[in-house]
Amino acid sequence: MDITSLLTGVSVLAVQGRLDRGVTSVVCHSDEVGPGACFVAVRGTAVDGHRFIPEAVRKGAALIVAEGSVPAEELQAPDGEGATLVVVPDTRRALALAARNFFSDPSRRLALIGVTGTNGKTTTALLIESVLRAAGVRAGLLGTVVYRFADEEEVAPQHTTPEAPALQGALARMVKEGLTHCVMEVSSHALVLERTVGCTFEVCVFTSFSQDHLDFHLSLEDYFQAKTKLFYEYDFKGAVLNADDPWFSRLMDEDRKDVLTYGLKGAPDVKASDLEVSVAGTRFNVSTPAGTLRVESPLIGRHNVYNMLAAVGVGLQVGVGPEAIREGLEACRAIPGRFERVEAGQDFTVVVDYAHTDDALRNALEAARSLEPARLLTVFGCGGDRDPLKRPKMGAVVARLSDEVIVTSDNPRTEDPQAIIEQILEGIDEVAAGRERSVVVPDRREAIVEAIGRARSGDFVLIAGKGHETYQIVGTERQPFDDRLVARQALEARLGRRAVT
Repeated sequence: MDITSLLTGVSVLAVQGRLDRGVTSVVCHSDEVGPGACFVAVRGTAVDGHRFIPEAVRKGAALIVAEGSVPAEELQAPDGEGATLVVVPDTRRALALAARNFFSDPSRRLALIGVTGTNGKTTTALLIESVLRAAGVRAGLLGTVVYRFADEEEVAPQHTTPEAPALQGALARMVKEGLTHCVMEVSSHALVLERTVGCTFEVCVFTSFSQDHLDFHLSLEDYFQAKTKLFYEYDFKGAVLNADDPWFSRLMDEDRKDVLTYGLKGAPDVKASDLEVSVAGTRFNVSTPAGTLRVESPLIGRHNVYNMLAAVGVGLQVGVGPEAIREGLEACRAIPGRFERVEAGQDFTVVVDYAHTDDALRNALEAARSLEPARLLTVFGCGGDRDPLKRPKMGAVVARLSDEVIVTSDNPRTEDPQAIIEQILEGIDEVAAGRERSVVVPDRREAIVEAIGRARSGDFVLIAGKGHETYQIVGTERQPFDDRLVARQALEARLGRRAVT
């Protein structure tokens, strides 16, 4: 593709060099540059990509996109004519639009379903995918846990929503493989960092909103405004909104004809009633504009009912019939790291859940309480280098709803684990007898072993915070760690089958 075509829709301030050159790729990391690449210099939170322009030119970049002038000598290659420079006001936006153009605007050839919200994105996205597949729709998935294409799946990369070149490349691959729909989790980071600019959506979904990511966003209001970008700055044909969420009234006019609302209260378009929750799953009725469904799902808890209602709404928006919707919901049997049971023949329940906000913890704990366990024991910590304001809130929620609390480390990253724990304990101290019912075990493996060792028949052990993750970040190092594996080892050791490693 030539440079002029690549930059269609991009605001250009200045050009230095030829525009009639071919481009072989669009990248924003210098280690991905090859001959003929377009290197877009993006200013990151820790590193400014403009520093790597000379390296990109040495590797053969044909085009440099930057936010300011570049010394002529940095654009000269040892051999050949060097690189063309295009100056733009915003390289993140230029990166997204260039990637869209390079991959021939794949979202226009897919029915793209975007799912945003603080909690519930992963489960909702997987439920939507299951509903589409039950209807015979060829659908792909881009989520926190996994990417699914036509005939294979891949472990999802670090970001919930990938950088624009990877995102557009994945969508293009789906088009090439004959898929017609794609379900994609859309994070607030991705919206602020403009990774999804250039995408056109069929349906946009709002699951919930509560405090999170205030290490990145300036305030709760700033975080909310980031989420609403999906609904106010992007083209879409329909929306599916949680009418029971306190922030719903600020999101969008529910009288719009392209909006379907869902909930358990009032009179939303899609409403659940007659809920029955057990250790085997959840049963409920759903009233919809297309009729009433009776759903029997293996997923547990009211929060998962909301996730299923969102999937019902999307199914209706894209024309899936009620029976296929029901089949799709019931076929989605397990979500990795989302209220995932760990079984080794014990006489108590052990569940691993990704809950890492006070709202998500409340949902998980209330789901556990609904099963009427003898006692509820919770293992949890808070991530380092992330929103510190939510730590006391998480401590208070866990102390209020648990019988026993084991406070430990999550991903401490570059923070002192004990300092994080002290902030959690501030919230626990707000609850009557909270500290008396709590124990601190900073080592996460030891904390899980402690909880399983304390459990008695009929108890419920919730291990919260990391869910599907298979690592623990200590300092800047990722160390292998899986809550599910550690819990199973602890159970087997307790049952006399093996030692904990």
